[in-house]
Amino acid sequence: MKAYIFPGQGAQFTGMGLDLYENSPLAQGLFEQANQILGFPITDIMFEGTAEQLKETKVTQPAIFLHSVILAKTLGANFKPEMVAGHSLGEFSALVANGVLSFEDGLKLVSKRAMAMQKACEAQESTMAAVLGLEDVVVEEICENIDGVVVAANYNCPGQLVISGETSAIDKACEVLKGKGAKRALKLPVGGAFHSPLMEPAREELAAAINNTTFNEPICPVYQNVVAKAVDNADEIKENLIAQLTAPVRWTQTIQQMIADGGTEFIEVGPGKVLQGLMRKIDRNVAASGVVV
Repeated sequence: MKAYIFPGQGAQFTGMGLDLYENSPLAQGLFEQANQILGFPITDIMFEGTAEQLKETKVTQPAIFLHSVILAKTLGANFKPEMVAGHSLGEFSALVANGVLSFEDGLKLVSKRAMAMQKACEAQESTMAAVLGLEDVVVEEICENIDGVVVAANYNCPGQLVISGETSAIDKACEVLKGKGAKRALKLPVGGAFHSPLMEPAREELAAAINNTTFNEPICPVYQNVVAKAVDNADEIKENLIAQLTAPVRWTQTIQQMIADGGTEFIEVGPGKVLQGLMRKIDRNVAASGVVV
């Protein structure tokens, strides 16, 4: 089965989407529509902005979503997903790709999510850290025994887990993790503690927006971050999407389940090659590629 996977925050780069805009009238129209929906010219920042400007959460999340979704739409009749998944933010791209959300509604929700997350980040000093070279269970146990809020947030691939929480708790956890043999326990340049309990205010804000949005039945199953299995019911998809902000991204488990369910060819749709790299670490025997523009 053919699976399409969509990247999350961190995949952005200066000039992203410009080739699509210049070579496809369909893409051009969708980018212009996006500028109208967002109320600011995001294409200017995507095509010509600095890395610093692209790092702003209110820009990053819609930019990656737009690149992914518009790229998928330019594939036309060649785009026939049998299963889809997205890493964190990428789940919104996956839901537009499998017909659950319209382009416009998906973009509005992503913009709302970005703003709500930004606000939650500013309310409390928090961060995330990448931990390499330890078993998941060891990292989870250490997090449980640290004072303050620190949790496992992104299960990216075997031996690579991102933790999230209060800055002081993350600092302490990194010390302990290194002492337990982690190859690296390094703080990430992110705005705050994504996929942790500290995102609760953002979850509540996003829940209201999601509950006021029409979700259609999907054309193929979406494998959601929170449950790491196929979901094809619109109400369940909503619930999992809301829970995603404070729950971990179970990416390793998601990909393993997709393979177990018959996924044989994985195609990354969007900027960068992060997910292709993770695929090789999760299962080297499965084909992983990107879309050639």
